[in-house]
Amino acid sequence: MASLVSFLPFHFLFTFFHYSSLAANVNYNIQNLGAKPDGKTDSTKAFLRAWTSACASKHPVTINVPPGRYLLGAATFSGESCNNPAITIRIDGTLVAPSNYNVIGNSGNWIKFERVTGVSVIGGTLDGRGTKLWACKNSGKNCPKGATTLAFYNSNNTMINGLSSINSQKFHILVDGCQNAKLVGMKVSAPGNSPNTDGIHVKKSTGVTILNSKIGTGDDCVSIGPGTSNMWIENVACGPGHGISIGSLGWELQEPGVQYVTVKSATFTGTQNGVRVKTWARPSNGFVKYILFQHLVMVNVENPIIIDQNYCPDDYNCPNQVSGVKISDITYQDIHGSSATEIALKFDCSKKYPCNGITLEDVNLTYKNEPAQSSCINVDGKSSGLVRPNGCLYN
Repeated sequence: MASLVSFLPFHFLFTFFHYSSLAANVNYNIQNLGAKPDGKTDSTKAFLRAWTSACASKHPVTINVPPGRYLLGAATFSGESCNNPAITIRIDGTLVAPSNYNVIGNSGNWIKFERVTGVSVIGGTLDGRGTKLWACKNSGKNCPKGATTLAFYNSNNTMINGLSSINSQKFHILVDGCQNAKLVGMKVSAPGNSPNTDGIHVKKSTGVTILNSKIGTGDDCVSIGPGTSNMWIENVACGPGHGISIGSLGWELQEPGVQYVTVKSATFTGTQNGVRVKTWARPSNGFVKYILFQHLVMVNVENPIIIDQNYCPDDYNCPNQVSGVKISDITYQDIHGSSATEIALKFDCSKKYPCNGITLEDVNLTYKNEPAQSSCINVDGKSSGLVRPNGCLYN
């Protein structure tokens, strides 16, 4: 016997499902909840009201932020009592941090999501207003550490799409203890001399994807911390900044490793580093393995390819021991362009645990239109295809 559905006209079915889906999607406009788009009125309570209402809904919810500038203080969006696994925050305006950096400077995070599932942040701009705090730090005065602009902690199945983050006090985006986070079409911007303004920092997370993004900061464009696995970075333009870095690792004796990371089709322009692995010279049971750097372009980069197991910024309070982090199975494939220094390839590996399984394939780096040089300590591996400089690994 045919089902009733098979006899219903197509137009009726389309209309029914169309309006059913509309009815199932709930929208909240933050202006209706008290937010003011003047950049001066504190709208924090309106955002928290919207979050509470969204969490109480049994249907997918979109929180709409219309055009305008909305002043937002430190805000935590918790998922512990949230029963809604489908909340979208659509931003058509700009969220601005308090002009006085002390208001959020010691809070750790400006906008924080914790233990959420299925949250998406779409579009818009986050303005951290970090300029005055950077000046304070650069002057050597006693200043707050600064707040990360947008942080996700212990969350699952999250999405950030088309978001711009400018002038963060500290890190722009933090993904910590998360599973399946996707960041697409990001635009991250801070001056090259702004301190600790990492673009995207990932740690203790698995299944993180970063795609089609432009990142320019005063620190790492992307930094990958302990406990990160199954990470994919593709089509990222980095500069200014310190490149894409795994690390720093090995500060703790008991520390989870980093594994299965791919960095593909990225361009580095005028950066301090290209692709870097950095570990402290002290005992640790950490590791780095199964890493692929593929299809990369270097444009006037100081250290296009670098493993630094004696990492110590500014040579201040250095451990001066031997790194216990074991580095293995890293492939550099189809990397070309120009180095700003004579040594374009540097492997400074642990004396106790030399780097092994390092592969160079079709690497061509120049310095002043001539083949660049390499510097290699405690490293073993192989090379294939055209490899310049090739003073380290042989066919």
